[in-house]
Amino acid sequence: MLMGSFNSSHLQQQEEQVPLEDQQEDHPHHNYQLPNISNISDLQLYHHNHHHLHAHQISHQPFVMPRGLMTTSPTHMRQLLITCAELISQLDFSSARRLISLLSSKSSPFGDSTERLTYQFVKALSLRLNNPNPSSSAALTTAATAAASSSSNYLLLEEEDDNNNEEALHSCYLTLNRITPFIRFSHLTANQAILEAIDSSHHSIHILDFDIMHGVQWPPLMQALADRSYNSDRTVQHPPPMLRITATGHSLTLLLKTGDRLLKFANSLGLAFHFHPLVLNDAVRPSDIISPSTLGLLPNEALAVNCVLYLHTLVTDDSRELSLFLRKIKSLNPKVLTIANKEAYHNHPLFFNRFVEALEHYGAVFDSLEATLPPNSRERQAVEDVWMGREIRDVVGAEEGRRRQRHEKYETYWEVMLRRAGFENVALSPFALSQAKLLLRLHYPSEGYQLRIINDSFFLGWQNRPLFSVSSWH
Repeated sequence: MLMGSFNSSHLQQQEEQVPLEDQQEDHPHHNYQLPNISNISDLQLYHHNHHHLHAHQISHQPFVMPRGLMTTSPTHMRQLLITCAELISQLDFSSARRLISLLSSKSSPFGDSTERLTYQFVKALSLRLNNPNPSSSAALTTAATAAASSSSNYLLLEEEDDNNNEEALHSCYLTLNRITPFIRFSHLTANQAILEAIDSSHHSIHILDFDIMHGVQWPPLMQALADRSYNSDRTVQHPPPMLRITATGHSLTLLLKTGDRLLKFANSLGLAFHFHPLVLNDAVRPSDIISPSTLGLLPNEALAVNCVLYLHTLVTDDSRELSLFLRKIKSLNPKVLTIANKEAYHNHPLFFNRFVEALEHYGAVFDSLEATLPPNSRERQAVEDVWMGREIRDVVGAEEGRRRQRHEKYETYWEVMLRRAGFENVALSPFALSQAKLLLRLHYPSEGYQLRIINDSFFLGWQNRPLFSVSSWH
């Protein structure tokens, strides 16, 4: 088992053993007053009941700040962010600009979780106003441009060259993996599912890993494969299996670096190891590489397919490509398919709905970071700006085909898609559950993290909101 020799520093040691290289004019219309709202759910209900009935009225009414509402309490700040998103959805860009100006004065990348969350969402809303949807009407484009260009204290979007840089994102991924439990939880649980699906009788194991990043998932699995070739007295029971990893990514250079690190670690364990990189780009779709010949599958080789935080990148308005991808994976007859996804619905066609969902999701993430990291943490700042800020700007600022962060929820989407492709859910074991609990207790000792089991799958969240899900299929 993966954690047969687990102790308080096991995961940390395995990851560290692989060296890491390298004021627009006001209009004379009626004042728009906020309803009596105490939380986000109330505002969502208000929007649902009144938005479509009164959009023609509200869209012509300038925003007036209600007295006493401009405070820094989390509830009020989030209400104002939602109001700003509603104004944008109603094409009231002048009012939205004025509210963004007020929100930016109350936000900071160095403040508390509410100030930092507001800072990132103001940047995303600014992006949306500066870059209206190309398919929108001429009135939308003209209004948004005028609102953006006429502002004297409008928070402009910063240059994002570094954020779009593959190296910078990979570096930030390592920090995210270190300071939050979500990625390590996903890797740990997926690895245990692989070990339980491929027992020690297999002499050759092939892992197809989509978007391997730095490969930090695999050293603990390598260690476990080596360990279970020994008896309890550390005498050799049988030779460890040969391990092959076929890994996809967008940069051949980064893939090769990852392969070199994993090879060095495998050699230190006496584990036969082969690494095959596959670069995916606009010309090579994921489904194009899924064939026995392309992957070089060998007879009597146990195959595991790993999709940790990957499948959402295949979600589009047309589900045929994703369905094809899953059916092709199923045709390979893998011993196990491991899935990890964000528990969020960031693929709603309406901007306002996506915004509210994103605010709830990332609000919980920022709160968890606030509770588990010291004040003024540079690592937290980097993760929130480079990684999470990029995601927020994509969900909120981009539109239609330009959006990449199209997360869907497990029970309403992924479970359905996987079953349609012919997969059956494999229950994660009690041992996997105990490992996940131990990981949280030893490395992230906060009562705010909640681990739940739904439909034989694991859900890790903050307080009462699930944020990530992990499941196993065959």
